[in-house]
Amino acid sequence: MSQPAIVLAMQPSRTEHVLPDEVLRRLSGIGRLLDSKPLQRFDDERARRLLAQAEILITGWGGPYVGPEIPVAAPHLKLVVHAAGTVKGVIDDAIFEAGIPVSHSAEANAVPVAEFTLAAIIFAGKRVFRFRDLYVADRNRNRTHPMQREAIGNYRRTVGIVGASRIGRRVIELLKPFDYRLLLADPTLDATEAAGLGTEKADLDELMRQADIVSLHAPSLPSTQHMIDARRLSLMKDGATLINTARGILIDEAALLSALKTGRIDAVLDVTDPEIPEAASAFYDLPNVFLTPHIAGAIGLERARLGEMAVDEIERFVTGQPLLYQIHLENLENIA
Repeated sequence: MSQPAIVLAMQPSRTEHVLPDEVLRRLSGIGRLLDSKPLQRFDDERARRLLAQAEILITGWGGPYVGPEIPVAAPHLKLVVHAAGTVKGVIDDAIFEAGIPVSHSAEANAVPVAEFTLAAIIFAGKRVFRFRDLYVADRNRNRTHPMQREAIGNYRRTVGIVGASRIGRRVIELLKPFDYRLLLADPTLDATEAAGLGTEKADLDELMRQADIVSLHAPSLPSTQHMIDARRLSLMKDGATLINTARGILIDEAALLSALKTGRIDAVLDVTDPEIPEAASAFYDLPNVFLTPHIAGAIGLERARLGEMAVDEIERFVTGQPLLYQIHLENLENIA
């Protein structure tokens, strides 16, 4: 394939570091980058001019919706690569139906999420946040020293992974060197497949009962919304921790707040529903909640992996190799 015409469509303020200079230089060696300034809309004169020539479209966070008009506006389009995670709400079904291959960099975004989760699990096991709060409040070790005798720490604890997604599987791999017992709840896997991952298969209720730390990695589907409800939260051990780096909608948050207010369990929440809790939400104030603003995924320099993976995929396409991360329409509804 001769050097294809490449067009970018993403919001620069949200995608800084995704395509650093060295990645752009590499991209320019593979194809003809028509404009290094990304499109932020598809309905102006510049967009119409660039799309009319585009053979490869690279999208990213904050970019315009790739709707059903694109195959008409870009009649030569042969590939769409999303240099970010999920393509849900970003790329219309009409693109798939037009026979245009779609790929993404979700595998690259999974790396920092899994690393964040590993850190959260280790800190949760050692009750790091509780130790910090008491130490800072007291300015002495009168309360933290006795806590060290409690049945805490990360030796022979049980970690429950909910969902054998790409992130869930990465977390499992990262946990293997540690002395954890790993439970896995995923209705798409049988016991043999779970064992092959180094885990024990468990149904979700049993996982909630047994795990000292529960980490959510399921996709947002109608069947998974509020899967962690009041009944399942009540199954958790006293002192257990719930970690959510997946989607806020997986948890019935009213039920979670009620459980957290008792002080019986802890939570590490990188995602919520709504995405930003109301200003008066107790999530901001409860001492047993560690709340972060959706930072587990690629931020800062970690975003370079997204661009590198997108360029890798484009290089494979241009040289006639199979795409590694192509998304098919029939699988779209079951992925994150």
